[in-house]
Amino acid sequence: MLLDLNEIGQLMSIQSLLEANVKEGFKKLYDTEIPSVEFQATRKDFEGDITVVIFPLLRYKKGNPVQIGEDLGNYLVENIQEVSKFNVVKGFLNLVIDDSFYVNFFNDISKNETYGFVSSDADARMVEYSSPNTNKPLHLGHVRNVLLGYSVSEILKAAGHKVYKTQIINDRGIHICKSMLAWKRFGNGETPESTGLKGDKLVGNYYVKFDQEYKKEIAYLVNQGISEDDAKKQAPIFVEAQEMLRKWESGDSETVDLWKMMNGWVYEGFDVTYKNIGVDFDKLYYESDTYLLGKDIIEQGLENGVFFKKEDGSVWCDLTEDGLDEKLVLRSDGTAVYMTQDIGTAIQRAKDFSDLNGMVYTVGNEQDYHFKVLFLILKKLGYSWADQLYHLSYGMVDLPSGKMKSREGTVVDADDLMDEMTNTARDISQELGKLEGYSNEEKESLYKIIGLGALKYFILKVDPKKRILFDPQASVDFQGNTGPFVQYTYARIQSILRKADFDYTRTLSGVEVSLHIKEKELIKQLELYPEVIQQAAANYSPALVANYTYDLVKEFNSFYQNVSILGEEDDAKKVFRVQLSKKVADTIKSAFSLLGINVPERM
Repeated sequence: MLLDLNEIGQLMSIQSLLEANVKEGFKKLYDTEIPSVEFQATRKDFEGDITVVIFPLLRYKKGNPVQIGEDLGNYLVENIQEVSKFNVVKGFLNLVIDDSFYVNFFNDISKNETYGFVSSDADARMVEYSSPNTNKPLHLGHVRNVLLGYSVSEILKAAGHKVYKTQIINDRGIHICKSMLAWKRFGNGETPESTGLKGDKLVGNYYVKFDQEYKKEIAYLVNQGISEDDAKKQAPIFVEAQEMLRKWESGDSETVDLWKMMNGWVYEGFDVTYKNIGVDFDKLYYESDTYLLGKDIIEQGLENGVFFKKEDGSVWCDLTEDGLDEKLVLRSDGTAVYMTQDIGTAIQRAKDFSDLNGMVYTVGNEQDYHFKVLFLILKKLGYSWADQLYHLSYGMVDLPSGKMKSREGTVVDADDLMDEMTNTARDISQELGKLEGYSNEEKESLYKIIGLGALKYFILKVDPKKRILFDPQASVDFQGNTGPFVQYTYARIQSILRKADFDYTRTLSGVEVSLHIKEKELIKQLELYPEVIQQAAANYSPALVANYTYDLVKEFNSFYQNVSILGEEDDAKKVFRVQLSKKVADTIKSAFSLLGINVPERM
């Protein structure tokens, strides 16, 4: 059963408990109230579990920080049974928390299958991600986008939000017509069925073909003495693509039928890729339906003084007082620009989902300025939900071979990348010789889990704003901060559980269990999980979940190497250690589910 927001208080962390008592102690000792207490983990070279930083308190009580630490330490030991002793080092009060707190805490969470998750649905958010063009397959850049968007959606849900996952498919425009025209000229009627190609790959090939023919025509015109700029505009294939767009916009049946057919091929191809990478959507929007939205809003904004009209009839929003510039929202001929469309689409979404209280746009950082302007305009238009708009801005993904270009056919195809990751996992696993006794079917399934997990973890462990240099080989390393390292630890724990030939599920409440330091450190790491989810949701950062999981795994492996589990002679301790191992595995699986990563039962 999921915890609701009120029940979270029942699992109060030791930090929350201490903060309340430090404040109370400070009031009683010095007759002074303090607004907050600063904590940090106790340094490894000092005895203690959690440290109160005294220096910030000196602004409320002048004096010797060591003496203030001694006073507070004595107060806490006398008044909180969980604090067994303390020591003061300069301005740091190091507190030792009694084993009973950690044992009781662990017993509270050990059988909670949804530990860390909050059930609320009170605050609905929409997360937009992927949003591809229908003239090419999904590529490596899309992979980072969809992994971020999907993971943020899952993290927001775990943190207590209701989430609608969506994408807007860019299915119209000159770039779409380029693929259509190239197929019409050079395709000889070929289809995905006749070629055996996924539909998005087939259409993408014709986008590349258009660019090749376009360049030939430009070169020919330049040789005829025409300037390169004029040649780009006058090239017959480009002029014909523009005419095709005009026909589509006017509803020409032949053009629309061709558009529907080729887009249909692409959608089927996208669906296969999304299924293989493990992401989904609740609602799809299409630019062909939304590109005219927003014009009525511009008219309303003109009446309300949000926008102004220039002499040529174009409509603008003056954002100079906000540190930005003037932004065009309607051309002089009355046609919309992308900003118009995005304004209209945001408002339409708010109408479609009446409980919506915010939106997250997963878009690369080259669009940072666009979203600053969009959000500001929506606020000026008076929409209350505009305060809850967020641009999940992310850096590009680079490869050692350099930058990718779709029209030149130099992109890393998402499907090819996933196949390469599976093959890399296969090669490394066979080299390590870890899969004796597996059937071929089991091996192939495991290679996919490891390969895809490596890809997702490598990308998601990095702060979204940072640029990534993606190295497939390094991502499948079974050592270090990698997906396979975490997956291997999960599988190791499953092996422990299979070997446990006794009932380790029985309740240990009331049984005295003194903790080994490694057990205590592991429970302290588990205690952080709910807070990590909330922080990851607040910062829209799957990296916080990924790196927490790595820290948890490192802590478990240290525990595994220093403490006997199945070989422990004391029955209660043995049961406790198996239960602790299982809870670590459950938390790994839970955290990885937020990243969209599967974990294998065996490796």
